[in-house]
Amino acid sequence: MKTGSHVQSHINKYAKKDISQMYKDFNISDDGYNDQQVRFNRDIYGMNIGDKKIETTLYRFFRSFNNLFSMILLVLIVVSFFTDVIFTSNYRRNGTTCLMLVVIFLISGFVRFVQEMRSKKAVDSLIELINTNVQTRRNGKWQEISSNELVVGDRVKFYAGDRIPADIRLINVNELFVSQSMLTGESLVIEKNADILEQKECTSINDYNNIVFSGSLVIGGSGEGIVLAVGKETVYGEISRNINIRKNGFEKGANSIAGVLIKFIAILVPFVFISCGLVQGNWLSAFLFSLSVAVGLTPEMLPMVINACLAKGSSVMGKKDTIVKNINAMQGFGSMDVLCVDKTGTLTGDKIVLEYYIDILGNESKQVLEYAYLNSLYHTGVKNHLDDAICQVEQMPKFNYLRLLEEYNKLDELPFDYNRKYVSVLCENTLNEKSNLNNENLLIVKGDVETVCKKCTYAEYRGKAYPMDMQSVHHIIDEMQEDGMKVIAVAYKNTNKEHIIPEDENDLILLGYLTFFDAPKKSAQEAIEKLKKLNVPIKVLTGDSKRVAVSVCRRLNLDTDNIIDGENLFELTDDELAILCENTTIFAQLSPKQKAKIIKVLQENGHTVGFLGDGMNDLHAIFQSDVGISAEGATEALQEAADVILLKKDLNVLEEGILEGRKVFVNMSKYIRITASSNFGNILAVVIASVLLPFFPMTSIQLLLLNLLYDVLCLILPWDNVDEELYCKPRDWSGKTLGRFMLFFGPISTIFDLTTFVFLFLWLCPTISGGTFTSLNHESQQTFITLFQTGWFLESMWSQVLILYSLRSKKIPFIQSKPAKPVILVTIIGIILFTIMTIIPIGRFVGLTKMPLSYFAFLLLVVLIYISLVSIAKSWYVKKYKELI
Repeated sequence: MKTGSHVQSHINKYAKKDISQMYKDFNISDDGYNDQQVRFNRDIYGMNIGDKKIETTLYRFFRSFNNLFSMILLVLIVVSFFTDVIFTSNYRRNGTTCLMLVVIFLISGFVRFVQEMRSKKAVDSLIELINTNVQTRRNGKWQEISSNELVVGDRVKFYAGDRIPADIRLINVNELFVSQSMLTGESLVIEKNADILEQKECTSINDYNNIVFSGSLVIGGSGEGIVLAVGKETVYGEISRNINIRKNGFEKGANSIAGVLIKFIAILVPFVFISCGLVQGNWLSAFLFSLSVAVGLTPEMLPMVINACLAKGSSVMGKKDTIVKNINAMQGFGSMDVLCVDKTGTLTGDKIVLEYYIDILGNESKQVLEYAYLNSLYHTGVKNHLDDAICQVEQMPKFNYLRLLEEYNKLDELPFDYNRKYVSVLCENTLNEKSNLNNENLLIVKGDVETVCKKCTYAEYRGKAYPMDMQSVHHIIDEMQEDGMKVIAVAYKNTNKEHIIPEDENDLILLGYLTFFDAPKKSAQEAIEKLKKLNVPIKVLTGDSKRVAVSVCRRLNLDTDNIIDGENLFELTDDELAILCENTTIFAQLSPKQKAKIIKVLQENGHTVGFLGDGMNDLHAIFQSDVGISAEGATEALQEAADVILLKKDLNVLEEGILEGRKVFVNMSKYIRITASSNFGNILAVVIASVLLPFFPMTSIQLLLLNLLYDVLCLILPWDNVDEELYCKPRDWSGKTLGRFMLFFGPISTIFDLTTFVFLFLWLCPTISGGTFTSLNHESQQTFITLFQTGWFLESMWSQVLILYSLRSKKIPFIQSKPAKPVILVTIIGIILFTIMTIIPIGRFVGLTKMPLSYFAFLLLVVLIYISLVSIAKSWYVKKYKELI
């Protein structure tokens, strides 16, 4: 990755200058900064918040309103403002609808914002418990402060496992190795130094050997340096402004749904405008009415209902020890159809026990244990479960580790990384006169069996060296690996060197092996079976050997017939890899980039992929996945990258998240499909009636009010019950079948709307008004129109609300599928209140009037027939398309 202009002009300057120049320019003393200098530099260079505070409160607030559904609602607000306020006479001017839409827009965004801020607060408190502090020299002493408080010129220290908090010029290092994969995408581990950079052109951040960049991870050793850039001015901050690394599955689905609605609007609005203009001759009224049709076709409450569904699901997961950082991830849970997991700490426990330390023929070997102990003790890289298990031998009664510390001093090291798969430590023997090593230093290498053995020329048994034989190696380790043991190799060689480079890790002597037992979790098998029933297959992506992975997976009843390792992946073409990823359950001996590659291939195959991991080698996979899942105890970088954080490492929690996500999806789909089809049916009836009738069947404000009242009732849908068959398989969040649903059920509503038109126009209104519309005077015609519009308003409202019960499930309402009690209560109360509204002053304000009892008898009959016909049509639809919602 090439460096930007900021790097070239600022960092490049101090990388090529002596440290004393930096001390002079930034006015740094040996005591570090005092409080006044800190405030001064913070005012000049800014705060260090661009690193892990990219998603600030302001950003989350903007994101809460910045989605396509909210943008559509914003357009409706503008349309309503022009139709009801600007282009309307003073007598008919009414901004009520516009105001209501504004309130809906604000509430919708705030519902999402509040839930995300709750999650943010939980995440921030969790991250405060892990590596967020940095050692800084201030006021004459070293002290720990939050990395957010760093300023340019601060003197800081960092150690293996730390994440670099800013761009820093190194002034002192001790075997410092870092990974810059967060910035470059490369897994290469780079050794850093404090030397002045040669006067040459640097084209990549990898060329700056004396600079560590924000976001990098310290793999081994320690360092000290001076902060050169903080926050958005760091290289990481520049990259984050140009690259969007967040998932967009939810946005794609939302765009797909909105696209369907926009297509219907694009067809209907011009037709209504032209037809009404030609029939009634008033082109301005026709234009305003056609815009009202566009508003009427769109579910105004769509953003609020969706955000309420997502927030409700996120809140439920919060009660189940799960933090959902971005509520869009709830939809990702619902559509997830492949879950990839790391093995260690996910399928197996966190604690690994050292079982055996053996020579090349399987006999217990104290020398193997001692060499392995020195390697684990002296390497300064990120510690892992294996090193912890090895260092526990200090508690063994017969293990004299103090003698080893007296006899061997560390000289140098090459830390572990996921490409090399081993760690090397160079030790000096302090007891030269008693040593049998001919005054030579001891290089100890420990790591992956296959990789270490390829570096070995000889194998040692009882002090004698024999030519290396891989068949003998497999003869010893294969059976242990098949029993689920994790085996690592220990090798060594004598050397005169006092510093080592990767080329020195050749011609080694294999000494023996260490075996560890990594038992599967008791809860893992139960959780896997539950996920299988939910049609979410698990794929294991691990860096462990094939045999260990197979052994663990076999105990968990996972498919072990098809397995591939990372080395063989390189030999596959893209087409072969696409097929292999579909049919393979276990991927072993993978590098971090290979994990991400497999997830990408699965996504290209059309899957929604979740990934659960807890190590730095999982970071690329977390970013690539549709739903990145981390666990408490994982590194800070991993928890920041994840969409979801589990407060306990239990796959059963994932099963609950998937279920809740699918319920969220179903209830969102209920609202979108039923409302959109019902609106389409009503608008289609309005379009036909507008051509045939001498007046508009409903005023613009009445049309908008009808939709708003119906949508208010739909806010209860997030709490509706969901049929089991609707959440037993992954759900696709898109508008692919929305148009089909609208075109099928919408016209059924249109038939009964037109039936109501005929009844009102030919019988009820003439009876009450005293004659046909054309025979009446102007005042009586207004009474006729008011009765007609009120009658259709009530029929539309009753049918829209009650049809929810029929279309919310493909089963028989109340008998086979019961709505939630809150849904029943709210809809019944809503119908009663909205019917009463026609006889109170609020109703008269929008042009509604009291209807005779005979109309309600007709209304009840029409609604019952309508629901019955929809139920019959629903059965035919389900039989043909195998789905409803």
